[in-house]
Amino acid sequence: MTRRAPNILLIVSDDHGYADRSALGTPGVRTPALDRLAAEGATFSDAYVTAPICSPSRAAIISGQYQQRWGALWFDSAEIGDVPTIAEQVRSAGYATGYFGKVHYGSETEKDRGAPPRHGFDESFYGLAGQSMGRLHYRHHTPEAVEAYGQSAEAMGVQPFWSGTEPAAFDGFTTTEIAERAIGFIERHEHEPFFAMVAFNAVHNFCWQLPDDERAARGLPEISDWDPGASEYLDWYDGAISPRLPDGRAFYLAQLELMDREIGRVLDHLDQAGLAEDTIVVYLTDNGGSQCNYGDNGALRGSKYTVWEGGVRVPFLVRWPGVSPQGATIDVPVSALDLAPTIAAAAGVAPRPFSDGTDLRPILRGTPPDEARDLHWECGWQWAVRRGPWKLSWFDAASPTARYVRAVEHTEPGDGLQLFDLRVDPGEQHDVASAHPEIVDDLLARHQRWRAEMGLAAPGPV
Repeated sequence: MTRRAPNILLIVSDDHGYADRSALGTPGVRTPALDRLAAEGATFSDAYVTAPICSPSRAAIISGQYQQRWGALWFDSAEIGDVPTIAEQVRSAGYATGYFGKVHYGSETEKDRGAPPRHGFDESFYGLAGQSMGRLHYRHHTPEAVEAYGQSAEAMGVQPFWSGTEPAAFDGFTTTEIAERAIGFIERHEHEPFFAMVAFNAVHNFCWQLPDDERAARGLPEISDWDPGASEYLDWYDGAISPRLPDGRAFYLAQLELMDREIGRVLDHLDQAGLAEDTIVVYLTDNGGSQCNYGDNGALRGSKYTVWEGGVRVPFLVRWPGVSPQGATIDVPVSALDLAPTIAAAAGVAPRPFSDGTDLRPILRGTPPDEARDLHWECGWQWAVRRGPWKLSWFDAASPTARYVRAVEHTEPGDGLQLFDLRVDPGEQHDVASAHPEIVDDLLARHQRWRAEMGLAAPGPV
C-alpha cells in the first residue's frame, strides 16, 4: 500500500521567549505540550527568524524568501509579497489548506493578499492584527466590543475575526477559539493530506486579558484595558508594560501555559484520530521574547526589536515521525526560511519552488551541511550577518527607531559595528572585532553582496 503524503501542522506563536519552556528548567514555566514535542522530536537550538519583529518575520515564514526582496524592513514597509506561499505550493499537490489565528504581514484588509484566502488557504479563521497595532484581544471580538471600546478599539484589537471573507464575531478566550477551529479543520480533512497553520496571538501583550476563572485561580488582579479618557495612550502603555505591570511575569506565564494547553489539545486530537504518525508538527515563534512583555530569553542578549540573539533566535521544534530523532538537540544554524522548501519536499511538490531556505531533512537525519551558510538580518537602522560561529552586527544607536525602541519598548539596541564568536559567547558580551579584522571584512563583504542581491539601494552603513 502506498503511504499518503504527510499532514503538516505548523504552529506559530507570538513573542515567546527563548528560555520559556519548562524542559529548559526556567522557574515558573509550565509547557508540557511543547516539552512533549521536544521529547518526541528534535529541538533546533540555533534557530532563527529573519526579523526581530512580527510582520516581516511572518512574511518570510509563509514565503520561504527573505522579505527584504520586496522591501520589507520594518513595520512601516512590511507586506507579504507576491511570491508563492507554502499554502499555494502544497495546495497544488492536493493538500487541503487551513489558517487559524493571527495574521500580521502589514496593514492588510480582508481583500488584500495578506488575508489567508488570498494566499492559498481554502479555509480560514483569522484576526487582522495589522489593523490593531499588531494585537488581538484575548477575550472580545464583536461589533458590540468595538462600540464599547470606542477610541481604544483599535489599540485593544477587539474587532471581529474573519472566517474566509465573512466577519466572524465571538466572545471567549481567543487562544481556545483558535485551537477549536483548527481541530475542526483537522476533523473535516482527516482522510486527505492537510496543511494547517495555527498562529496564536499568545503570548503577545496585553497578557493580563485572561479568562476570569484562570485569573482568579492564580490569584492575579483584574486590570482594565485602556480608557482613552484616562490618559494619553503612550503614557498609559508605558505604564502597562515591563517593568511597571503588577504581576507581569505571572500574567505572561499564564498566557503561555494556556496556549500550551491548547497545543496539547491539538496533539491529543491527532493521537485520537490516528493521525500522529502521519503528521509533521513544527513549532516556532515569530521573534524573540519581548522585554516589554516579560519574556525570558535566558543567556541571550537583547529582546524583540533588536538583532541581538534575544531578538532573532527562537524556539524551534520539529516532530516528524521517521525523520526527526526523538529528544535530540541540533545545534546547526537553521532559519524559518527553511520551512517552505522542507514542507514542499515533504508534500512532493515538483519542481521545488525557489527559496532562500534549505531542506531540513538531511540535518534532521544527522547529515550536517558541507559548509557553513550565511544568515542575514536587515532592518535599515540595524543589521547582522552570521556565518558559522561568527556574527557581525551593526546598529545606528542615534536613529529615531533606536530611540523609540529604547524609550518605549524598554530594550537596548547596540551601537556601531561589533563581532561575536557565538561558540564561546552566545550572550554576545565580548566584542572581538579588533582581534579579527579579516573576519569583519569578510562578513561585511558578504552582507553587502546580499544587500545587492535583495535589491536594496545601498551596500549598507558601517
